[in-house]
Amino acid sequence: MMLRPLCGLAALALCTAPALAALPVGAAAPTFTTQASLGGKEMPFDLAKALKKGPVVLYFYPAAFTSGCTVEAHDFAEASDSFKKLGATVVGVSADPIDVLDKFSVSECRNKFAVASATPQMIADYDVKLATTTRANRTSYVIAPDGKVIFAYSAMDPAGHVEKTMDAVKAWKASHKKG
Repeated sequence: MMLRPLCGLAALALCTAPALAALPVGAAAPTFTTQASLGGKEMPFDLAKALKKGPVVLYFYPAAFTSGCTVEAHDFAEASDSFKKLGATVVGVSADPIDVLDKFSVSECRNKFAVASATPQMIADYDVKLATTTRANRTSYVIAPDGKVIFAYSAMDPAGHVEKTMDAVKAWKASHKKG
């Protein structure tokens, strides 16, 4: 009799657990164009165009103005100058509508990097769907200018996403120094 409640709890845990990043290192990152906001100003964001400038740190998060997503946005804002010095573009992505991202880009991203509105197709293409919702889980990718994933990390805890993506960008930069 005790087994039935335990099986139910295990099934519930599996339904609410975040999916892991499905795009492995070396995979081609799906290209996309979507609406983004930087400093409260809307603009298109085109991954292919951003990659022409250098690596892209593409981080998915569940929802603007929630506690973990706010912490993560603050952390990326603090590190944004360091990413820029390495030639990397940071963009946060969620399923939030653009009017919400306009506000989030100013208050929580501190006008330092763009946040973009993810379409259901983008969430599916990057396989970052949060179980039982239409939102993305917390997954960070680093994509090299050739469009290949060079780093992927999924964890609902925002701690570590900035440090790990920074380390990946630094390693890429070190391996691509001009002679």
